[in-house]
Amino acid sequence: MNNPTRLFDFPRYQLANKPQDVMMTMPNYGNRVTYSTAQFVDEMDAVSRGLIAMGLQAEEKVALISHNNRCEWNIMDHAIMQTGAIDIPIYPTMTEEDYKYILNHSESKYCFVSNEELYNKVMAVKAECPTLEDVFTFEDVKGARHWTEVAKAGSDAQQAELDARRDAVDPAQLATIIYTSGTTGLPKGVMLSHNNVASNVLIAQPRVPAVDANMDYRVLSFLPVCHIFERMLHYLYMYMGAQIHFGESLETIKEDLNHTQPIMFTAVPRLLEKFYDGIVAKGRSAGGAKAAIFNWAVGVALDWDPNKGGLYNFKLKIARKLVFSKVKEALGLSGIQAVASGSAALQPRLARFFNGAGITVLEGYGLTETSPVVSVNTTNGAGMLKIGSVGKMADGVDVKIAEDGEILVQGPNVMMGYYKDPEKTAEVIKDGWFHTGDIGVIEDGFLRITDRKKEIFKTSGGKYVAPTLLENALKASLFIEQVMVVGENRKHPAALIVPDAVVVEEWCKRHDHPFPGMAGIAGDDRLRERIEQEVNELMASFAKWEQVKKITILPAVFTIDGGELTPTLKLKRKPIMAKYADAIEAMYA
Repeated sequence: MNNPTRLFDFPRYQLANKPQDVMMTMPNYGNRVTYSTAQFVDEMDAVSRGLIAMGLQAEEKVALISHNNRCEWNIMDHAIMQTGAIDIPIYPTMTEEDYKYILNHSESKYCFVSNEELYNKVMAVKAECPTLEDVFTFEDVKGARHWTEVAKAGSDAQQAELDARRDAVDPAQLATIIYTSGTTGLPKGVMLSHNNVASNVLIAQPRVPAVDANMDYRVLSFLPVCHIFERMLHYLYMYMGAQIHFGESLETIKEDLNHTQPIMFTAVPRLLEKFYDGIVAKGRSAGGAKAAIFNWAVGVALDWDPNKGGLYNFKLKIARKLVFSKVKEALGLSGIQAVASGSAALQPRLARFFNGAGITVLEGYGLTETSPVVSVNTTNGAGMLKIGSVGKMADGVDVKIAEDGEILVQGPNVMMGYYKDPEKTAEVIKDGWFHTGDIGVIEDGFLRITDRKKEIFKTSGGKYVAPTLLENALKASLFIEQVMVVGENRKHPAALIVPDAVVVEEWCKRHDHPFPGMAGIAGDDRLRERIEQEVNELMASFAKWEQVKKITILPAVFTIDGGELTPTLKLKRKPIMAKYADAIEAMYA
């Protein structure tokens, strides 16, 4: 079979070229479910025949909502698209109002959800969604129709129509509409064709570790598959002949890593920050000589650069053998070859640490609108990885920097447009170039992101400030778990800081100081002074007008459920500013 050109071609490509006994597998609360490539293809065809029997027409829409990544979601994804219909993935953390808007805006005919909680959320708005005919569940839910009913509804009588519909799908046709969670306003429906995503798979493949024919190429998947980053990688894994192991949840990541022993997995910077904090806290708690050796090894890793050699490499080899080999074994990463990081900027110190520790982190850049990969670092070839950058551009993707610093993208991966919104489409696609809204520079062929265009603000003194740069600098402190910089039209920047309770408690133990609990950190003068000291030291390298002058220590972390984070863990700045408006005003009083 030739290279896939439509998304539902990928499972068949694997079946023809690299069939797997374990194509994908999930824990399923202790009752593991596994599909071989042949079983997967048979099941997706059966579901397609059932959808046709139920009356699903080409170009109609089917919504998919799951609280975790699972085999059924992937089967439905392919089954829907090969009937010529369009799937609508929805984030499970969205509100009922978001569900109602998306289901109506997309005119979804059916909706498939994973569990009772999501079923109840959809059913709460179903009466207000006139096109929504029925809702099915992947798990057993009392009173709900189970997804297995769909395959049973079909028979061989629909096979000829399925074959005809599959053959009729053109790569340029709309495959999926992904509603961006966004940080403001109503979700926008990003229209991606089969070719948008399939072409991105093929250009991303040379940037990830190659498949070794003599080993099981295991990957762990736990980031939301409704996001195009993880979803595109699922197609890539199928293309490569990898085994896809689904994690139970973000809370079970350590157990899932140890079970899978992955060659590769994807992460967002927030998760890598938590890994780093946990590794450092545990290493330093050993005390005595062990802690001293650990601290030395961390120092060596934080000095990592791909171009170093000589004495440094000798020290790195010792650090990896004495310390980091044990860290990798404890995390289930003994065989890891790459961690792909995306969605937000990765602090350079984290990139240095993990690469130095022998856990290769490949930071990349992309957006839902670009399917998503624009650029990515790689260890496949000399001079292809640079700390502080998001790599060199993928083959066939063109990037240029506008006069105001905005990153513009052109290529086969750029979206068809926003669904039912030609005005917003025209705002971002001009003269064939997609305007990303991100600010960046190209240095020696490497793309570096400096900020979001819409997030840069001006102080009352007329100076421009890039908050992301300041936030990334502040997160270099072990004491700071989360941070948001404010200061638009104010006399100076200030910051809302969420302290890392684990690190603060450990500091209290070492300094014989009572730990006041998360809620009490802000009111403890000694702890506040310690955090302020961190802020002042980390701001020293910035111009005076950029430096954070005041801070507010918050009593609780930013969360998705609390409305402060998007499902991909980005800050929702307007809701945070509204929630902590009084605290912000107090900093400028």
